[in-house]
Amino acid sequence: MSRVTEIRYVGYGVTDLDAERNFYRDVWGLKEVGEKDGMWHFAAEGNDELYVVRLRAAEEKRIDVIALAADSDADVEALHDKVVAAGCKVVFAPRALTTLGGGYGFRFFSPDGLPFEISAGVERGTAREMQRWDAVPQKISHIVLHSPDHKAAVQFFQDVLGFRLSDWLGDFMAFLRCNSAHHRFAFLPGPPCLNHVAYDMLTVDDMMRGINRLKKKGTDLRWGPGRHTAGNNTFSYFTTPNGFAVEYTSELEHVDFETHQHQVHVPGPQVMDQWGIGVGGPQTMPHPEADKGLFVPVEA
Repeated sequence: MSRVTEIRYVGYGVTDLDAERNFYRDVWGLKEVGEKDGMWHFAAEGNDELYVVRLRAAEEKRIDVIALAADSDADVEALHDKVVAAGCKVVFAPRALTTLGGGYGFRFFSPDGLPFEISAGVERGTAREMQRWDAVPQKISHIVLHSPDHKAAVQFFQDVLGFRLSDWLGDFMAFLRCNSAHHRFAFLPGPPCLNHVAYDMLTVDDMMRGINRLKKKGTDLRWGPGRHTAGNNTFSYFTTPNGFAVEYTSELEHVDFETHQHQVHVPGPQVMDQWGIGVGGPQTMPHPEADKGLFVPVEA
């Protein structure tokens, strides 16, 4: 069955481009890999995805695109047909992409109005073997979204995009996988918007050293350090200069994509954070509000 198999990148429109560029390059630990059509691209050193963040100047902060991978052009076309059959608004049908790295893909708005791209055959970048204490991201780990009908959003990702359910936290947070990682997406109730983007660190030591670097450079920890129950991953949350939430995580559980059976975790303080020693909490994260890019496409 044709399905999404990975996350590629997230494209942002930001009101202070210089501050966001400096953050991802000099503070967060990504490498700048080039500009095209006024858009700046940043890669994670531990993975050969050509870039994981794309930035452009905008009058209002917004999500421009959440780009996902499929394994082949045929999978792209099959997923396009499923998206159309589900009644989604298509921005453009499968075609050769003109964005950095090329490839073959299409764009659409989810039922909630968030912009997505699915592509195959995108040019690969370079990766290096990460070492303990490097303290920079390996790759995007997962993305968490809000939805006004989060259970319907979970069903859409399963029925149309081919994700599998890995776990529920109560009945308000669902974790979905598209490969062996316990989750690549999760959904929470709320207005349609991004909650956060998480980045894998090689070890918990790298996460802690990364927290130290951010603190020294003036970016305070919003919530953490801690360890979740669903996925068993460590966490530490921050916000970028333009107000987007980002996370360093490590030790995310891997499961069998085909056979893993989900369970329901009962919410509680030591379920959200098994360590219970960190600062802050979910209440310290940016308040969700409907994204300014809902049903508003960008040119590239």
